[in-house]
Amino acid sequence: MNVVVFVEPGDELSLQAVTLARSLGGELHAVQFDGPYAPAAWAAAIVDRAGGVDAIVGPGSDRGNEVLAHVAARLDLPLAANVTEVRGADLTRQRWGGSLLEESRVHADLKLFTAAPFAFEARNSLLQAETLRPGLTGAVQVVETVSSSTGGISLADAKVVVSGGRGVGSAEGFTILEELAGLLEGAVGCSRVVTSAGWRPHADQVGQTGTKVSPDLYVACGISGATQHIAGCKGAKAILAINDDPEATIFAHADYAVIGDLHEVVPAISAELRKVRGA
Repeated sequence: MNVVVFVEPGDELSLQAVTLARSLGGELHAVQFDGPYAPAAWAAAIVDRAGGVDAIVGPGSDRGNEVLAHVAARLDLPLAANVTEVRGADLTRQRWGGSLLEESRVHADLKLFTAAPFAFEARNSLLQAETLRPGLTGAVQVVETVSSSTGGISLADAKVVVSGGRGVGSAEGFTILEELAGLLEGAVGCSRVVTSAGWRPHADQVGQTGTKVSPDLYVACGISGATQHIAGCKGAKAILAINDDPEATIFAHADYAVIGDLHEVVPAISAELRKVRGA
C-alpha cells in the first residue's frame, strides 16, 4: 500500500496523522506546503502528487479537514473524517464531538482519512516531508492573520488551561480564573455560552467549534460538561472540575472533582499556591 500524508510543521495533530498513516502499512510519503494557506490550491497539489496511491491521510485540524474535503470533492470520493482505527476497508470514527463511535466501510479504491484529534499518539517521526509549491494564481488564499492577545500563552500551547463556564457568572468573574492561570503559567479558556454572553472573546473558546486543547491540566470552573465542550478538552492529560452541582456532566469526564462554589474554591487554590511558594 502507498500512502500520502499531509502534514504541517510543528503541528501535533499532524504527528498524530502520521501515526494513523503508518498503521495502514506500506510505503509512506509526507507532503507539506510552502506559502500562504490556500485550501483549494493545496488540495489540487495533493491530488497531482497522489497518483497511484492507495490512501491520503490528513490531520484532524481545521486545515486538515478542509484540505482533505477539497481533495474528496476533486476526486469525487468519500472522506472519512475523525478516524480512530482502520481495518482494511472498515474503520471506526468519531461522530457528534466524540460522543458516538461509528463503524463504517469505505467503498473506494483510494481512501481519504483525517485522524481524530488525540486518538493517536503523536510520536516523533523521522519522516522527511516533501515541500509542494502549488500555483496560487486565482486561488483563494489567506493573506493576513490577526492574532488575539492571550497574555503570551496560547490555548493550543498552554500546559495548563483554566476555563470558565456559565457558573462564573459574569465577565468580571473571570478575574479569579485569570489570577489562577497566571500562578500556574497557563491560559484562560471558556465555554461557548460564555462567548455567546459576550464575557470572553471567541478566541478563548474551548470546544468543538472553538479550540481543541491538550494541556497537562485542564481546570473546568462552573462548566456543565456539554458534549461540544468535552470534544475540545478531552485531549487533556488530567481534568480538574469545580462545580457546585454534584450532578454536573463534567464530573463524569474529570480525573479530580471539587463540589463547591468556584468563587470560593478558586481563590483558595490561588492562596494556597502563594503560600507554598512563599509569595
